[in-house]
Amino acid sequence: MKLEEFDFDLPEELIAQTPLKDRSSSRLLALDKTDGQIEDTTFNDILKYFKEGDVLVLNDTKVLPARLYGVKEDTGAKIEMLLLTPVENGYEVLIRPAKKVKTGTRVVFGNGELIAECTGIFDEGIRHMKLHHEGILENVLDELGEMPLPPYIKETLEDKDRYQTVYAKETGSAAAPTAGLHFTNELLDEISSAGVKIVTITLHVGLGTFRPVSAETIEDHKMHSEYYMMSADAAEVLNAAKENGRNIISVGTTSTRTLETIMGKYDTFKASSGFTDIFIYPGFEYKAVDVLITNFHLPKSSLVMLVSAFSSREMILNAYQHAVNNQYRFFSFGDAMIIHGGADDGHSL
Repeated sequence: MKLEEFDFDLPEELIAQTPLKDRSSSRLLALDKTDGQIEDTTFNDILKYFKEGDVLVLNDTKVLPARLYGVKEDTGAKIEMLLLTPVENGYEVLIRPAKKVKTGTRVVFGNGELIAECTGIFDEGIRHMKLHHEGILENVLDELGEMPLPPYIKETLEDKDRYQTVYAKETGSAAAPTAGLHFTNELLDEISSAGVKIVTITLHVGLGTFRPVSAETIEDHKMHSEYYMMSADAAEVLNAAKENGRNIISVGTTSTRTLETIMGKYDTFKASSGFTDIFIYPGFEYKAVDVLITNFHLPKSSLVMLVSAFSSREMILNAYQHAVNNQYRFFSFGDAMIIHGGADDGHSL
């Protein structure tokens, strides 16, 4: 399939620059993947698409303030560094300008509270850096780092917590699992009280999720690997739901990639952890996820391909055009979408 097949026109003014004051007041586009029917509603009414006994799956990763600005120790040249993934003896990072950072280069942040030393050079601006600091790294980053907002967001984020889900727990992401930003604790309590089980899994969002697809033929695209983890308790709840014919409702593409990675590897849900570079595009056979909650994604991105695989490319592009025509807000701080399987898939609560 060609990359251009996943392109669409998006007016710049529809790119949300700031989060809504009330997380759950965002709009919700509901797409029935059996017939392409679209319903316009609001996120705080999402419970009508769930059934008692369904399982809502949340990615509990927590975003690090992982964007840092420093200088080369020897020349004072300005360097921007984005922490991506922990590796042996350090971190995989994205460096700008990468050409200034060679093996052995040391970059100083703050007043020397953090020093990063280059130990490996890779393509596309990727470097491995050994981090020198005193105390807990998370505390150092809280002091020196910024939230790694996507480049299309030009506004300053006044409250750092608005780029975290309310259930964020496991620190390690370079970006938020943004479909989860719409949930409030009150809405989660309402969902739980209605008999929908809620489980958490972890996928630390790195370059794999937001790296652009540059290959003209999408099958040639290579995803970057990201760390995931599923507990035994989560696996037990998910397997029971499958056995009882209940829906697995995945919140976001990151939860979806984790669930499908594990199901594809073991043909069941299983306590496990590791790295996944799964690339989901049309033709992929979903085995784990029955209902998908997601945001609206960038043109020609791997995420548009993932949601197209869940319904169809034509349905998704039609839904996106409907969203544009009706002034939905797009991308990280934008509105949401639920892709479900029709009347038998919910509407009973």
